[in-house]
Amino acid sequence: MSVSDLRQALGAQPDPEFDLELPTGWSRREPDEATMHDMLAAMKRRLMESHRPDLYAQAKVLVERAFDDMRRGGVFAFFSATDPGPDTLFVPSTINASVRRAEPGQSLDDVARALIRDYKATPLLGDKRTLRVEREKMARMGSETLVNHSVVYLTPIPGARRRRALQLVAGFARRPETAPDDPALDSLRVLFDTCVSTLRWRPAPTV
Repeated sequence: MSVSDLRQALGAQPDPEFDLELPTGWSRREPDEATMHDMLAAMKRRLMESHRPDLYAQAKVLVERAFDDMRRGGVFAFFSATDPGPDTLFVPSTINASVRRAEPGQSLDDVARALIRDYKATPLLGDKRTLRVEREKMARMGSETLVNHSVVYLTPIPGARRRRALQLVAGFARRPETAPDDPALDSLRVLFDTCVSTLRWRPAPTV
């Protein structure tokens, strides 16, 4: 049962839905089994067309791990390139959506203050309704060491009395020898910031 279904079962007002303006060829998907199987089938087809079926087994493990991580992390939707068309912007990343809750006895204001104090969070493109923070950590991928970057965006959910926030997370990785402000990485940051800045809430559905 999803968080939204649970809230409805308890008689609570459902959270409103939201929309993002996405790059060409991107769409919203759910991290369920059907979506994972569709993505694996498309990946297998592309690798076969590229004469690299040997890469499928390794890619399959990574995709299954990513879906497992999303489910365990409470991700209810993600945004990524899905259209194989020639104009699709393919980047090795997704934007994951989840709900972040304030701790008992706290509000999102306390969460925001902690993010600003501890991680130097800033308003997204000057808009104080959405906080943006980027974090990085070292990780191992097989025999290779990578620096994983997570760009986290947090904005209050309308009607939630500043107890719940929509959290959008985009990630990318770089090799340690690649500068953090490499132009290619900055282009990804601009892409994510621009997408999230278009967030618009729909009217909340009636129970």
